[in-house]
Amino acid sequence: MNRPFSLRPSSKQRTVSAEEPGVAERVMNAFESILVKAGERAATLEAVAKLAGVSKGGLLHYYPNREDLVSAQLERFDELVLEDIRAMKAAAGGAVMHFLQTSLWSNSPLDKAFVAVNRLAPIAPAETQRRLADVQKQWLEVLEAEVGPDLALAIRYIGVGLFFNAVFHHGEPGNRHRRETDVADLVSLLRNVRGF
Repeated sequence: MNRPFSLRPSSKQRTVSAEEPGVAERVMNAFESILVKAGERAATLEAVAKLAGVSKGGLLHYYPNREDLVSAQLERFDELVLEDIRAMKAAAGGAVMHFLQTSLWSNSPLDKAFVAVNRLAPIAPAETQRRLADVQKQWLEVLEAEVGPDLALAIRYIGVGLFFNAVFHHGEPGNRHRRETDVADLVSLLRNVRGF
């Protein structure tokens, strides 16, 4: 049975030195990969160590327990969301175009982190819900600045729908081009409706 998750600073978690960033990164990538492909129950310390190509002791050297891996994954998500918000605000084609284009599955770090965080919901419901609600709010604020509150909300719903649809169908050949064309058509339609 899963214990409720709580974020707590770990007194044992080691700081990664400049000489060894590859091992900790491999462990995090392995944890995220297992979460995305098989869910949180499959992301055991043993499975993560095996996929990362390290011993369980090596994994524990960086992440003394599973809660530390979960915390690190949530922190990774937070960092990627901040990068995306910055990119959205600076996008040459505008925030709407950036948001809709990046709503298609591209196997980006944020795509994988988003799915991984969703997969953590059964063991860290409050933490995942807070983060997912926060990213929705941040996206909405940037979109509102460009197109106003009503259209921004519709665009956010469209983008989230595009992402989840793309997650389910990202492996189907030929669909990426069709979805990119659909996004371009959506942006044209939105520009005609609102004139942004």
